Amino acid sequence: MAVLGVTLAYAVEQQGPAGHDTTSARAGAAQPVNTSPPSPHEVRVTAQAFLTAWQSGDTAKAAVLTDNVKQAGAQLASFKSGLHVTALTLGGKQPTGFQVPFSVRTQLDYAGQKSTWAYDSSLTVVRGSSGDAVVKWAPSVLYPKLAPGQSVAVIPTGAPPVKAVDRDGNELTAARYPSLTGILSQLQTRYGAKMQGTPGTEIRVKNADGSAGPVLRVLSQGRPGKPLPTTIDANLQAEAEKAVKTQGPDASVVAIQPSTGDVLAVAMTPAKGFNKAIQGTYAPGSTFKVITASTLLDSGKFTPSTPLDCPQYFSYGGLTFHNVNKMKIDHANLAMDFEASCNTAFMSTAKVLPDGAVENQAHDVFGLGLTWNTGVASFDGSVPPTGGASKAMTYIGQGTILVNPLDMASVAATAKAGEFHQPVLVPASVDKRQIARAPRRMSASVDAALRDLMKLTARQGTAAPVIGGLSGDVGAKTGTAEVDGRQKPNSWFIAYRGDVAAAAVVPASGEGYKFAGKVVTAVLAAS
Repeated sequence: MAVLGVTLAYAVEQQGPAGHDTTSARAGAAQPVNTSPPSPHEVRVTAQAFLTAWQSGDTAKAAVLTDNVKQAGAQLASFKSGLHVTALTLGGKQPTGFQVPFSVRTQLDYAGQKSTWAYDSSLTVVRGSSGDAVVKWAPSVLYPKLAPGQSVAVIPTGAPPVKAVDRDGNELTAARYPSLTGILSQLQTRYGAKMQGTPGTEIRVKNADGSAGPVLRVLSQGRPGKPLPTTIDANLQAEAEKAVKTQGPDASVVAIQPSTGDVLAVAMTPAKGFNKAIQGTYAPGSTFKVITASTLLDSGKFTPSTPLDCPQYFSYGGLTFHNVNKMKIDHANLAMDFEASCNTAFMSTAKVLPDGAVENQAHDVFGLGLTWNTGVASFDGSVPPTGGASKAMTYIGQGTILVNPLDMASVAATAKAGEFHQPVLVPASVDKRQIARAPRRMSASVDAALRDLMKLTARQGTAAPVIGGLSGDVGAKTGTAEVDGRQKPNSWFIAYRGDVAAAAVVPASGEGYKFAGKVVTAVLAAS
């Protein structure tokens, strides 16, 4: 038997859709409907006619040669438009019974990108309800792996890729800086088109609900446009990536430039997945005392030398609180309480400050809870109003406060700079987006006093064991945040050195300086 092809001579025989003689029987004689299986000749001729019509672009004629004219017509037309077909070559092969295999070679032109897609498919010839031999229609005729309701289409791969670069023009890649994997993906989505890149294209299955199914063929890779500037410092990013690895499987750190708010590094373990460094939610523990201390200093009722008892226990709002290891400091003042991180001393000021004072300071001066537009998704802190025992807990960074290393690095940066600069990872000039502004700032004298407290803590207080040896202008605060249901607290540490501030958290580990402190110190030592 000859191999079936769309140009074989027998295709010109004067046949009906099923290959039957169309000459009418004697006038008035009723013709019985043929219900017998199609003959080999009918199989060849029907397949030939269908493939010829389809190849010529006459989808309506091809559809008439099937057992479902409406569905076949729509899906044949969709095949042509969805793939942006400019030329189609179909080659019939040797039938096997009622099945006819054939080759498909399509030439495509999508947005000026020309390509070719070739594959094999098959069709089955059956006896139709009219008695003619027809093609049994199914989407698998178009492509063998299509299920009912599915079609194929050329689809852009999404946003164009971006070539993100650090503040010095060095390219940032996920392979070299794994912690930036999710951030780079967000940058592609947000800025790929803005940087005039070209998206890739691929042939995909299109499901009945319009959603995209499996990729069948990649036609072209996307091309990045202009380099996308970021504020990341590649050298500091590399050091941050190393530092978080030293503290086990769950640690994160962020470094910020206090004078500008530029995000210099973001790192975490594991490096991929949810970005807890900038989107996580944790209680900050005693690192929040930077904000509480600034509120006390800003009130005009306290200076670093103001006496402030640090007893073993303190009761407020119906609850009794204590310090770590039942610590107490006799004849203490605010500076001593801060450097030793005395909980009871700071909680006792809930009797002095009005409701909402610390929460307002966190929002209005340190920018927590404002809408930050960093260039990527971020959780920008939450310090809700409280009363009773929760008010006292807020003063030491427990209770309902939620932050992450980005937020607390910004707190350290604000203390160093004297004013809030909203953290940014992509310069606002790239897309003219609105940057958050804090409603007010601390006075110069209050900020100087706050920095003195942080310097004291770095040189001889709870932070000294890890950061005390660093040279330069250094200030710090430790934090140990208790978490319900966990035996070990979250380790927190925030600090600045010169024009770099950083914050780290190591959940369920222990004291602040022992774990998070090592991460922050390593990052600042490299700055």
